[in-house]
Amino acid sequence: MTLSKPAGIFDRDVEWAELVRFATDVRPGATLGVVTGRRRQGKTLLLYELAQATNGFYFGATEATPAESLRRLGEAIGRYTEAPGPVRLADWTEAVDALLALGRDRPVTVVVDEFPYLARASRDLPSTIQHALTPGRPQRTESRTRLLLCGSALSFMGGLLAGSAPLRGRAGLELPVAPLDYRAAAAFWGIDDPLLAAQLFAIVGGTPAYRREYVQDDAPGGPDDFDDWVVRSVLNPARPLFREARYLLAEDPDLRDAALYHSVLAAVAEGNGTRGGIAGYIGRKATDLQHPLTVLEDAGLLARDPDPLRSGRSRYRITEPLITFYQAVMRPAWTALEQRRGADVWRRSQRRYASAVLGPGFEETVRQWTLRFAAPETFGGIVAEASAATLTDPASRTSHELDLVALGEPPLGDGPRPLLAIGEVKWGRTLGRPDLDRLERARVLLTARPGWDAGSARLLLASGAGFTDELRQIAARRPDVLVVDPERLYSGD
Repeated sequence: MTLSKPAGIFDRDVEWAELVRFATDVRPGATLGVVTGRRRQGKTLLLYELAQATNGFYFGATEATPAESLRRLGEAIGRYTEAPGPVRLADWTEAVDALLALGRDRPVTVVVDEFPYLARASRDLPSTIQHALTPGRPQRTESRTRLLLCGSALSFMGGLLAGSAPLRGRAGLELPVAPLDYRAAAAFWGIDDPLLAAQLFAIVGGTPAYRREYVQDDAPGGPDDFDDWVVRSVLNPARPLFREARYLLAEDPDLRDAALYHSVLAAVAEGNGTRGGIAGYIGRKATDLQHPLTVLEDAGLLARDPDPLRSGRSRYRITEPLITFYQAVMRPAWTALEQRRGADVWRRSQRRYASAVLGPGFEETVRQWTLRFAAPETFGGIVAEASAATLTDPASRTSHELDLVALGEPPLGDGPRPLLAIGEVKWGRTLGRPDLDRLERARVLLTARPGWDAGSARLLLASGAGFTDELRQIAARRPDVLVVDPERLYSGD
């Protein structure tokens, strides 16, 4: 069965198709799906519209006692089934069976949104659902309820299906709803200038909600309006976006020590991506950071990228651009911002914005282009992994910081893994022949290292400020040299 995606949902074609496929499955037996994603990504809109399109049931949980939640659920079921009054539910066993009973005659979409609110108040609820979905149980086999549990607490939702959790192996759908990618975000904001799109994405990322109510539907009118837009929409205490980065931490119940987590994020925003660097910045031992780093990873706010050239080494990066912007620009000047001196703060913060926010954001955009949008022939193969890396030069006893290392798919046998590209990425600097020479030296070093097939690796140079004429001429006659500007990132392959 095919259901057209509602006009009010931007992008999300893959997510909508997966949800429709799950909800319209006509096979007998109740099934379970789990939908996850950070807040403000449009999960509720997707699921509400799915329930509407399939004549299904939608219930949005709130923070409440179990008794109140059961009463609200019974009232909602009563309205949905057009019963004479609310359905009385004595406990969650009765409640789950009542939800399964909704699909007795046909496939019925049943959405329980903000599921963590219910499960935190009633710890045995996941086990109750597990029991209800036991194979052979009549309440399951005689039902075609398509039960969708949704939540924004990523650490909690991830634990629902992990390890020995009760619902492990019960779900037929595990759907993450991620932020929009940088190209989709530009289209959503109505920005067609690549430089402006990159600057905007470095602050608000791909979170759909930030486009509408969080800035009163205010988007930069063009490159000349960007600075004014930042002051009036991001650094303005009267706008919801102003405090959003703080709320992102406060909303996750697993992030209990807010001061520690803010300090860890500040360390990463300042360029301290290693565990030792973070520890030194916040004045803790590296061994004390295992828990906070794991919690921030589970919450979807930090990502750990292994260094492909140094076994056992990795770097952390912040996944939400708004948090990076807050830590680098807003948090150090919070008092001045609350006093509505946003224009002064922004004027003084240009260098920090460029180095701590825009530069790293541009590097990650280039890596995403390499993975998602560049054609295979651009790199001579399919890019399976793209990350930053550190390469040691034993002859000069120096290290090369490579902003991009693009790896091909692992070989089937024991042969070397193809290294498809290495790159230099700079937002605010014009790249030229010396940058190419450095990459050529790095390729020579990698070619000599065992385990890598780097002889034909492309040399990628990406810049927001442009390239020298000499470098452009070299790239025009050498297929192994790629120059990538924002226009190619946003529209080319």
